[in-house]
Amino acid sequence: MDIEPVTELPPRSVRRSIVVQSWRDLAFLHWPADPATVGPLLPAGTRPDLLDGVTYVGLIGFRMVGVGPLSGPGVPYLGTFCETNVRLYSVDAAGRRGVVFRSLDAARLLPVLVATASLRLPYKWSAMRLHRDGDHYTYTCRRRWPGPRGAAGKMTVRVGPPVTEPTPLEHFLTARWGLHVRAHGRTLYLPNVHPRWPLHRAELTRLDDELVKAAGLPAPTAPPVSVLFSPGVPVRFGAPVRAA
Repeated sequence: MDIEPVTELPPRSVRRSIVVQSWRDLAFLHWPADPATVGPLLPAGTRPDLLDGVTYVGLIGFRMVGVGPLSGPGVPYLGTFCETNVRLYSVDAAGRRGVVFRSLDAARLLPVLVATASLRLPYKWSAMRLHRDGDHYTYTCRRRWPGPRGAAGKMTVRVGPPVTEPTPLEHFLTARWGLHVRAHGRTLYLPNVHPRWPLHRAELTRLDDELVKAAGLPAPTAPPVSVLFSPGVPVRFGAPVRAA
């Protein structure tokens, strides 16, 4: 099987957008994970994507801005909210690299209901906040529904200098152009396109997290091996295609 390369720009185009959105003020935290532990958590027809024999667990906090159907414009209020996701890294039989979400905490109930019903994405309705103090960004989350109720997280990062040349690991963790999800008896791949990530190195100054464990993964016991920040990008999602 030929696996698509890790690239800074999407390896394919999206002819017709089904959803538009922007991802803003993102903090990326990552820890190495055992592929044998991660494998059973991925959708049928996919396997862990590896870099030098290792896969990763990501905890990503950000603002979702202007989610809307087709080519937009996005919905101004219901389409803008804080989100935190726990994700894994996957590859399917066609060699398409992607992400698999174990949980997506969001601060708006309606998008949670729509995404859960239509694509079976594991969205959770949570009380959330993003606070900025100079170059420090603090992301807080407390789950409301469906549970585990009260699962919480708080992380603060200090934004550092721009990344002029991402490392192979930084490419691997951020240059993702789709997601895999099991929905309605099939594994689907949803492609997306966006500009090259403007990345900054960052320092984690606080982490109190229950979300990784609530997502069915071992709770981190060491500092993350990668901490990055991005001011964000506009994103377009294309129609899903069957992966398995």
